[in-house]
Amino acid sequence: MMNEPIKSIMMTELMSIGPDETLGKAREILGTYRVHHLPIVEGEKLVGLVTTWDLFKMDMSPKDYASIPVKNIMTTHLAVLTPEDKVGSAAELFLEHMFQAIPVVDKDYHLKGMVTMFDVVRYSFYKEYDH
Repeated sequence: MMNEPIKSIMMTELMSIGPDETLGKAREILGTYRVHHLPIVEGEKLVGLVTTWDLFKMDMSPKDYASIPVKNIMTTHLAVLTPEDKVGSAAELFLEHMFQAIPVVDKDYHLKGMVTMFDVVRYSFYKEYDH
């Protein structure tokens, strides 16, 4: 049931920022676009990820975010998938590690998309209940 490629369900229109941008900019994007995961890229290459949880656990005032570069808190050791990996591979990573989102990259680590737990649930629902 989950043998289709990730590229069939992943989001490809993503917001991203560079590692030298500030946490203030990251917070603005996360809030404005109502997303919880923000890829950090250098050119097209994925170098990290910042989440709303990363900002929350900093336990500091958002007014202080303007002076802190994203690279200071971004997660750099990331689980990633490729566009050709199967939906089941994403489901397995979500279940094993309790991730909420996984970046999708090509062989050169260029960001191609993002897949979320919601994408997998939606995929499974529509496979089961054809509309």
